Amino acid sequence: MAFSILTDTSANLPTELVKRYGISVTPFSFFVEGKESTCTDSESFDGPAFYDAMRQGAVVTTSQVNPQRHMDYMEPILKQGSDLLYVCMSSGISGAYSCAEMAAAQLREAYPQRTIRLVDTMGASLGEGLLALRAAACREQGMGLDETADFLLELRERFYQVFTVDNLAYLQRSGRISNATAVIGTVFQIKPLLKGNEEGKIVTFGKVRGRKQSIQALAEKYDTLVKNPGEQTVGIAHADCPEDADYLAGLLRKNFPPKDILTVCYEPVTGSHVGPGTLALFFEGEKGVRLQ
Repeated sequence: MAFSILTDTSANLPTELVKRYGISVTPFSFFVEGKESTCTDSESFDGPAFYDAMRQGAVVTTSQVNPQRHMDYMEPILKQGSDLLYVCMSSGISGAYSCAEMAAAQLREAYPQRTIRLVDTMGASLGEGLLALRAAACREQGMGLDETADFLLELRERFYQVFTVDNLAYLQRSGRISNATAVIGTVFQIKPLLKGNEEGKIVTFGKVRGRKQSIQALAEKYDTLVKNPGEQTVGIAHADCPEDADYLAGLLRKNFPPKDILTVCYEPVTGSHVGPGTLALFFEGEKGVRLQ
């Protein structure tokens, strides 16, 4: 039996793919100088202008998504008589998943005949979005809701997410690094290497000097950890640094070219936390790859 797929804007999926694969999207809010906005259409999002404003000092914040926001987008699907799979951003970096669970609990009581499954992707940006696309592929292949949800829960253990940032100030504001580390790193051009761990949290696992070296380090992780590259779509997300994204894509194609590379500009909710110049890579490896 067919089911509906719902994700959220932090999945960073291009509008064209969302429409092509029939995926619904819950919008998460961000605030620029206190003014609330949402970004539901990647084609209309002016990434360069957004990240330039951040570079010029614009204060961008986000807020916790409440259960009602989730219910507003889940309930119409259930009313139409469809079961629901919600592919959500990592519980390790946001409370959105726990709020989605609260919304789902209420809706299960209101619609006992419908099935609702939630998948905590332990990821954000394309770490979430690529799993939503895999869910759509499973549905096209005739897999059921529970089978697809269980597959995604297994796949997330094999999904690697690694990134580097250009400006340490944004990580310092979010408490990922200390003030002293941010100052020293900025002076000496130290670039941190970060990843999503097995709990879906962002952790630092290394550092290099210089931007080019940091991009090469991402590619080295790919070369070391990727599994069956010719069978998968690899993701690259950048916060207004398309040339760096192209350079990274070229490195990926050099030794173990993937079937395809999906490159996107970071949407504003996730992008506001990592800052302009962030470059991230998402790919599938062996089970337990998050520990590497």
